[in-house]
Amino acid sequence: MSKVIELSTIIKEKIKNYNLKIKTSEEGKVLTIADGIASVSGLDKTKSGELLVFPKETYGMALNLEEDSIGVIIFGSFSHIKEGDLVFRTNEVVEVSVGNGLIGRIIDPLGKSIDGKGKIIFENKRPIERIAPGIMTRKSVSKPMETGILSIDSMIPIGKGQRELIIGDKKTGKTSIAIDTILNQKGKNVKCVYVSIGQKNSTLANTVRKLENGKAMEYTTIVAANASESNATQYIAPYSAMAIAEEWMEKGEDVLIIFDDLTKHAVAYRAVSLLLRRPPGREAYPGDVFYLHSRLLERSANLNEKYGGGSITALPIVETQAGDISAYIPTNVISITDGQIFLITDLFNAGHRPAVDAGQSVSRVGGDAQTKLIKKLSGTLKLKLASYNELKTFSQFASDLDPQTKNILDNGEKIMSLMIQKQYSPYSQEIQAFILFIISEDMLKNISLKKITEFKNELIKKINSNKELKLIKKEFVDIKELKNSTKEKLIQELNKFIKEFNK
Repeated sequence: MSKVIELSTIIKEKIKNYNLKIKTSEEGKVLTIADGIASVSGLDKTKSGELLVFPKETYGMALNLEEDSIGVIIFGSFSHIKEGDLVFRTNEVVEVSVGNGLIGRIIDPLGKSIDGKGKIIFENKRPIERIAPGIMTRKSVSKPMETGILSIDSMIPIGKGQRELIIGDKKTGKTSIAIDTILNQKGKNVKCVYVSIGQKNSTLANTVRKLENGKAMEYTTIVAANASESNATQYIAPYSAMAIAEEWMEKGEDVLIIFDDLTKHAVAYRAVSLLLRRPPGREAYPGDVFYLHSRLLERSANLNEKYGGGSITALPIVETQAGDISAYIPTNVISITDGQIFLITDLFNAGHRPAVDAGQSVSRVGGDAQTKLIKKLSGTLKLKLASYNELKTFSQFASDLDPQTKNILDNGEKIMSLMIQKQYSPYSQEIQAFILFIISEDMLKNISLKKITEFKNELIKKINSNKELKLIKKEFVDIKELKNSTKEKLIQELNKFIKEFNK
């Protein structure tokens, strides 16, 4: 018994004096450096995510906190860093510049200007990592985030504060949808943040040119971590962009953020994790790859009035291989988001652009993110297209079709043709309402399939020139509803227009 007491006394004494034996320091030394990852000793009080300074003002972020050393990811070039170099703590986590001074600028994930337009004047700095807003600070999604794309606004509506995934194979128009959505925010008091992750510099240059041509850079900030940048820089890019968006959201403003794309982001994180010797899991991704994107996307929200009433709407982009949405990263992001816009290669190659698959696409917010006008007019659209797609499959094996089936197929083909929309030509909600009204009232039966595109273009011209149609359009703008008296007038005017068109 006395031996047990003696042993416990020794253990207690060891524990009591344990902290006295640990040497603390504000500077450390590089043990090893390779592939953008440094192992550093001596910085015992370093926090996870803390910014560290290497020679020649090169920065790194502490990710692995081990017993004898720290695993640090280096931002930018690391060729000048060698073993034995001193490393200093900053006592600060990684932060990014925020505020209105970033509007119209292209920056790197650390907030430095890369557009050649001089120094950025910023109002504040924010940590790039942050806990998402709690349930009590949020309210339900109720205002539409208009994309200007008929097939999306009518069937897969997006609301302010929603997270809607854009998913599809390479070269199916995912980025085009995102750019069109940014272009459509002109004059709608929505600030936009576009994050380029792992793309070629030429691809980003094209995107910037399109936004400048559409005068969208007047309300847009671009955060770029392209393929030429290190994996560490690509890893922090979306978090930096989200911090920029949160500054505006907390001031009561609406923000749209595009992550292009999270597949490359996951690959960059996988590379960083493997170099840090973290245990690999499925497809060599680390075990926390789900948390990687969930802690990012959960930060988008629609805040209630008590907290300013601002919102962040997130449109993450994920690339699939041969349409496989059951792969690891796609399933992860699908489960985090509030729906997905699924683009398919066959539709894209057939000329149906945007190549939105109405069957597999879904918005979990749905009609709550639509005006009463669009909600009423688009009610049967998805059902009509579902019937068309089902019958289209069976009609390939049938030699003789009954008249009813032929009508459904003919109407479905015309609707699909009507949904084709040129890039960079968004439709207002009012123009969409006219097109949806024609579909809902089955007014396409007298229009030839070959003339559908011409019919749509002539209709838009007529809406903007005809006195009666202009009045109806103004009513749509003012009350965003369809009255019964207006409906009768609209049927008369559209029937007149269809007769004129067919002459």
